[in-house]
Amino acid sequence: MILTATLFAACSTTHIYIVRHGERLNSSDTTSLSAAGLERAQDLARLMTDKKIDSVFTSNYTRTRQTATPTAQLFGLTMIQYNPRPTEQITNRLKKIKGKNVLVVGHSDTILEIAKQLETKPTISKIEALDFDNILTVTIKRTFGKKKITLEENTYGKQTKP
Repeated sequence: MILTATLFAACSTTHIYIVRHGERLNSSDTTSLSAAGLERAQDLARLMTDKKIDSVFTSNYTRTRQTATPTAQLFGLTMIQYNPRPTEQITNRLKKIKGKNVLVVGHSDTILEIAKQLETKPTISKIEALDFDNILTVTIKRTFGKKKITLEENTYGKQTKP
């Protein structure tokens, strides 16, 4: 009985939703979101409504926090800040999460890297400066000592031009 319980406890499915922050007000490093970016943040929260998000990770930039805020508020969560560089810091933390649904809000130069470090192969080679609508869903299924990792690439909210 204990062995059976232990085996089932080792089985889990984790969903990691990775997005870039919404549209910026300007090109400075400390900028906030524009009206379009704030709208995108609301679109993200609507998309996450049925995902039962357990944790929300944002980099230490205002625009990532603003993008994640509606989703964090929806689930009554406190956002967890991470340093965007090196990306191994966040991916090592994400790899330890089991059986949860997680939102990670990053940047054009980090979200693909995070997905790759989670052992996936995105078909997108670069996130362009004006491309804000990608959502990468990494699913990690663990069953009886095996691990299967898949990646789903989609867009959400108003379409942006790459």
